[in-house]
Amino acid sequence: MKPTKNQLFKRQITLSEMGEVGQQKLQNASVLVIGCGGLGSPIAVYLASSGVGKIHLVDFDTVDVTNLHRQVFYSLEDVGNSKAEVLSTFIKKRAPFTEVSFTDKPINKDNVFELIENVDIVVDGTDSLPTKYLLNDACVIKNKPLVYGSLYKFDGYVATFNMLQKDGSYSTNLRDAFPEMATDIPNCEEAGTLNAIVGMIATAQVNEVLKLITGLGKPLTNQLRIYNTLQNKELKMKLKPTFLKDKIAKIFKIQTYVDAACAGQNLDWQISSEELKEQLGDENLELIAVLENLNLPFEVNQTIHINTFDAEKIDVDYSKTYVMVCQRGFNSYRATEKLKKKYPDLKVLNLTGGISTYKMQVDL
Repeated sequence: MKPTKNQLFKRQITLSEMGEVGQQKLQNASVLVIGCGGLGSPIAVYLASSGVGKIHLVDFDTVDVTNLHRQVFYSLEDVGNSKAEVLSTFIKKRAPFTEVSFTDKPINKDNVFELIENVDIVVDGTDSLPTKYLLNDACVIKNKPLVYGSLYKFDGYVATFNMLQKDGSYSTNLRDAFPEMATDIPNCEEAGTLNAIVGMIATAQVNEVLKLITGLGKPLTNQLRIYNTLQNKELKMKLKPTFLKDKIAKIFKIQTYVDAACAGQNLDWQISSEELKEQLGDENLELIAVLENLNLPFEVNQTIHINTFDAEKIDVDYSKTYVMVCQRGFNSYRATEKLKKKYPDLKVLNLTGGISTYKMQVDL
């Protein structure tokens, strides 16, 4: 079936506030969606289904079975495949008037400007704090609006940052809400999340993008919307501009955009992804995962959740090298510290950057 635009978007065009003029604005727009997980995948599908003309997806990761409860546009058959590629294929089947492309490599300080340069709006669908700050700072420097979304267990956060105002200034950004990158906030893999709040925040972000493109309604600028699903409570935190472009440009020059918690880690207690790969299979290597249900690219000897990690209960062998593993290298470093404190002479190492970094540097 090859529907016409009027057939496919009839119900939307029927809205007097939208009409054909608004629909054409959507067709002319280009959006960059960073992250194709619980937030990014529905965001991309809804935007394409609304008629956004160009969408570029960015995600280095693959589909994992533990994510399917909230990443509903993937199936069991997709497990192990590139999220960005699978999502791109799905969108092409249902949105014939959307040009969709993807990058299955991580976004970082070296390529962020290139990725955001030719799009109208950037959407943050990630669960990585360093990436969120990278996107925020890059968008401020390049004068790009950023539609922000984040999750913590039963809470969701939404805002539209860095929007051009009528007086020529720009609205507040992420650093006006949270000046410094926190070191103790776990992501969904570590803290868990309810799928309902994921879908709610994703569609709230879609709503922001549609308003920005069409000019309808009032965007969530100079404020942060916070919603709790358990209590059905919502509040809006008003923001004031304190981190302006010049200040953020200076931050960008010196910031590495790695997990702040990792910055203070003992370098002598680290093992890189490349080093670990070379040593895999060594019988004197003892790998311990400190989070359950990790999508591991290698086998571990045992799994001990960080919440129950007790160094005194581990029967250590001084002839072995112990390597602690988690998703981002934060909880595994906590386990490393505990073992080193109990057994100072034991060789214990932390996988730097965790499984996420391993996949980026070794698997791809």
